[in-house]
Amino acid sequence: MKDKIFGVLQRIGRSFMLPIAVLPVAGLLLGLGSSFTNATMIETYNLGAILGEGTILHGLLTIMSRVGSAIFDNLPLIFAVGVAIGMAKKEKEVAALSSMIAFFVMHTAINAMLQLSGQVDAAGVVAEDVLEGTIASMCGIPTLQMGVFGGVIVGIGVAALHNRFYKIQMPNALSFFGGSRFVPIISTIVYLFVGIAMYFVWPLVQDGIYALGGLVTGTGYIGTLIFGLIKRALIPFGLHHVFYMPFWQTAVGGTMEVAGQLVQGGQNIFFAQLADPTVTHFSADATRYFSGEFIFMIFGLPGAALAMYRTAKPEKRKQAGGLLLSAALASMFTGITEPIEFSFLFVAPMLFGVQVILAGSCYMVAHILNIAVGLTFSGGFIDLLLFGILQGNAKTSWILIIPCGIIYFLLYYFIFTFLIKKFNLKTPGREDDDTETKLYTKADYKAKKSGGEQEGTLAAFDEKSAAITLGLGGKDNISDVDCCATRLRITVKDSEKVRDDILKSTGSRGIVKKGQGVQVIYGPQVAVIKSNLEDFLDSPASDQVSEDSLFGAQSPEPAQSPGEESKEISDEKAALILTAPLKGTAMALEDVGDGVFSEKMLGDGMAIEPDEGKLYAPADGQITMVFDTKHAIGMTAEGGVELLLHMGIDTVQLNGQYFDVKVKDGDKVKQGDLLAVFDMEAIKGAGYRMVTPVIITNTDDYSEIKLLAEGAVTKDDPVLSVK
Repeated sequence: MKDKIFGVLQRIGRSFMLPIAVLPVAGLLLGLGSSFTNATMIETYNLGAILGEGTILHGLLTIMSRVGSAIFDNLPLIFAVGVAIGMAKKEKEVAALSSMIAFFVMHTAINAMLQLSGQVDAAGVVAEDVLEGTIASMCGIPTLQMGVFGGVIVGIGVAALHNRFYKIQMPNALSFFGGSRFVPIISTIVYLFVGIAMYFVWPLVQDGIYALGGLVTGTGYIGTLIFGLIKRALIPFGLHHVFYMPFWQTAVGGTMEVAGQLVQGGQNIFFAQLADPTVTHFSADATRYFSGEFIFMIFGLPGAALAMYRTAKPEKRKQAGGLLLSAALASMFTGITEPIEFSFLFVAPMLFGVQVILAGSCYMVAHILNIAVGLTFSGGFIDLLLFGILQGNAKTSWILIIPCGIIYFLLYYFIFTFLIKKFNLKTPGREDDDTETKLYTKADYKAKKSGGEQEGTLAAFDEKSAAITLGLGGKDNISDVDCCATRLRITVKDSEKVRDDILKSTGSRGIVKKGQGVQVIYGPQVAVIKSNLEDFLDSPASDQVSEDSLFGAQSPEPAQSPGEESKEISDEKAALILTAPLKGTAMALEDVGDGVFSEKMLGDGMAIEPDEGKLYAPADGQITMVFDTKHAIGMTAEGGVELLLHMGIDTVQLNGQYFDVKVKDGDKVKQGDLLAVFDMEAIKGAGYRMVTPVIITNTDDYSEIKLLAEGAVTKDDPVLSVK
């Protein structure tokens, strides 16, 4: 259980990296825009002719500032989507869409509860007796102030739902909504109730957050030291993002009123002050969570790198010097410290202990000296230039970083030198002669920690996916996998390698080949089949598929029809009579002239060439599926007959244009009820045939499907008998 929780926390930490990755560009836009449109800076350096109001550059920089602010203002939504993508195992695009839907559903539900309780009116005005700062606008929705926590709650929850349900198989009548299509549905339902629950729970969480923030801020410089020590100590485990993010983005890191708005979180406070021209000095209480990083990232760790270079063996010093120089430059300019930190963590853990103590103290020193330099991602020179030097020493006290940095450079250098020599530590350049000189990475650390054991095991062998892979000519012959409502759509490199006999043995109802495109017809369960096939193709087992391993000496045989046992029972039932769903000319399926329908790959039935653009219910029943593209409707008639009414041939390509469906999923209909209206002439003008197949998709469940009429029919004429 402990390892499982640790693994989940690691995944959460990694998932933060995607939304965090956008912060540098947002900070860059905001930093440059705010700095070079600042009236005091323009006046001080006499840049009015170039950057003053009304100039092109001033307008461009103002736009940059607004764009950067927009990203910071919508971080909760960005985190909701980013965390969902990071934690979803497969089909991440579905998780992204579902998280966005869930985010709006949750906050809309909270807004409705606030309106019902009288805390917010219909116009979004907050009641006077509501505590200031507890309600804020999120994407135009007045809701509880949840900050980034709200996005993380959505992202983690939706990812869990996605990983649990993206392969779910539904009953035949609802199978279109199975697989990944079920994820946004269940996310909507769940987060409607999460929103209601948050209305009651979050005020208590807010009280706890304020209390925790007060504990850290209330302990002054000692609290800052503890924060720094914990953050640096968590880096080997990848959990530091989980730890520091609440201090940067939520009320745990403090609250402050800036330009008339209550802002939460150290980083948010800094950027709010950055955009406010009336601020005379940025808040060191807000920047205490990151200002100290400039001291050890630009000065301290390069001192450690110099110590490792000077203590390297003479014959390895040149090689070690090149590696350590690149690592030191990465730390100095970008604030990326992993190349240095993980090298001495791997070979000399005691040096990492020293680094934790020294780096942790830098946070406290910067706080004591009122240094208030912000950052977007890490404490390199680029951020120091943008958010320290360009903002002026009066606002940031950045100049104090230099003397502090020199002191820490010397501390790192002499302490590392002493310990390396005293304990003969195998830092880069001091390895044994048979060991390669290199900088270690986080992957090396994890490998050492786990004793070199491989993580996880091979995925369970999926025989059906293996047979599909073999039938498509093998893994190397498959270039793309997709699906529609009923068909697995594959792009292959060589269609001559496709084996119809093997594909039919997997339960396929038919195969259609067009050039390099192969369509394998499975029916409504195809979404799950596609997901399983993608998982199988990603596994090592897909490289070992052969006909002998699957079928031995026997040839593949078509799968047995699932309804064979029920035919005898069906014979005893009275026949269901279906009436014509359109006015027009009735015909047998064989006369449709389309391979899929004419060969009855989707099931038996009949077709009608319509005389008017109206589709009616051929029997009493319930609508089970209205396709997104509106060109087809699925329904279940009384007695369990499953019908597919397909308006036109290949009209899915129209994406719903010219179709007006009058029913929705779940509607109960009577024979003769109007289901849809379509513009026949426009569809024909677009190059599509309007012949409309009427298909019994569960054909195998019935012993006889008989065509009752051919030629001219109206909507009340019987056309099919099913028993």
